[in-house]
Amino acid sequence: MRQTIVAGNWKMNASKESVNTLVLGILEGLPEVKNSKVIVCAPFPYLSQVEALATHSQLNLGAQDLNVNASGAFTGEVSADMIKDFGVKYVVVGHSERRSLYGETDEIVADKVQVALDNELTPLFCIGELLEERESGKTEVVVARQINAVIAKVGIKAFKNIIIAYEPVWAIGTGVTATPQQAQDTHAFIRSLLAENDADIAQSTPILYGGSMNSANAEELIACEDIDGGLIGGASLKPEDFLSICKAG
Repeated sequence: MRQTIVAGNWKMNASKESVNTLVLGILEGLPEVKNSKVIVCAPFPYLSQVEALATHSQLNLGAQDLNVNASGAFTGEVSADMIKDFGVKYVVVGHSERRSLYGETDEIVADKVQVALDNELTPLFCIGELLEERESGKTEVVVARQINAVIAKVGIKAFKNIIIAYEPVWAIGTGVTATPQQAQDTHAFIRSLLAENDADIAQSTPILYGGSMNSANAEELIACEDIDGGLIGGASLKPEDFLSICKAG
């Protein structure tokens, strides 16, 4: 039985005051979350603050990216060792915004997954198609290409330590959500693709949905057979909404 996982991706939204309010609000309601593992992925400057607030709680800390290099002349970049210094256990890799805005290819994403695993960090490995790719019937082709690039790099067995997040790009931050059936169909395809390589890994790998999941649709989405939780954007910035999604598991 796969555990429900709900991860909040704050993106580039934070201040010292808002982080304090948000984390304390989540911590207050966390005892009511019975079945979900809860993760918050904070911007780099606030990792220390979240770590301090969440000490001795069930709230897990994640980062939003990492550099493939361990150290060196890479101005503005952050390494795996740096984020681990702040109690980070999870890291978002391959988010569509990193792919589209910063030119991260499937190969770069695969390299980042490898570095995360090498440093005992659990990748929240993001995949998903653009609107024009869905409309032209290429969803499965795109998703398979993205997953196969990582399998080729790290091997199928590594997926026992990877969380997949399927995020249809056309549904991120748009308020448009894939229907439960659309989401389930793609999640089932992802699991079948893993099963072609290893049936046990396919059954144990968590696959989260990451396209405008909110308090109103979370329960219906998470109830789908192959949807194991959510990677939450905007709704993760409001404690009440985020906790509602966490409780849906």
